Amino acid sequence: MFTGIIEGLGVLRQIEKEGTNVHLTFESAISKELKIDQSISHNGVCLTVVAQEADIHTVTAIEETLVRSNIGELAVGDKVNLERAMLANARLDGHIVQGHVDATGKCIGIKEVDGSWYYTFEYEPSVGHILVDKGSICINGTSLTVVNPEGKTFSVAIIPYTQEHTNFHTLKIGSTINLEFDIIGKYIARYMEAYAAQK
Repeated sequence: MFTGIIEGLGVLRQIEKEGTNVHLTFESAISKELKIDQSISHNGVCLTVVAQEADIHTVTAIEETLVRSNIGELAVGDKVNLERAMLANARLDGHIVQGHVDATGKCIGIKEVDGSWYYTFEYEPSVGHILVDKGSICINGTSLTVVNPEGKTFSVAIIPYTQEHTNFHTLKIGSTINLEFDIIGKYIARYMEAYAAQK
């Protein structure tokens, strides 16, 4: 379980394929604090640490993860957002994030406004992929507030701190992003679907 509050950036240093799995090695300021078997969010994807040494840690992504997220598009030198699992006694500063990517989207707009940035994304809506204006959305592991959801698009506003301390500053038009929709909305959609089926 995560909160969507990014702790740091990891730089991808090595990619090693083993069958359909891929081992990804990252360098980061928090790598030295990680332990083998620990869960850590990489761009919003919950992955398990399989090796750790000094400022380096390695995780393994299976084929489904590579297909369903932007992890499979990473190249050496790319930056990912990192967050360790939340502590039970910590403040929930973002929102409840599971680390399970629901879908990917594309960046279709970037606009700077008085030092802040507005990013617009396009995605494929479906049952459970619910967006509410001023509601929560997790993008590349970052907890953000939805702005102007309309059809297949929505925007988010990024303050300078978030722009600098996450990989949002690396996004370009056409960049693929990971989306995890609010778990509360997903549960409500599932309950409504089950209720409608009983009628």
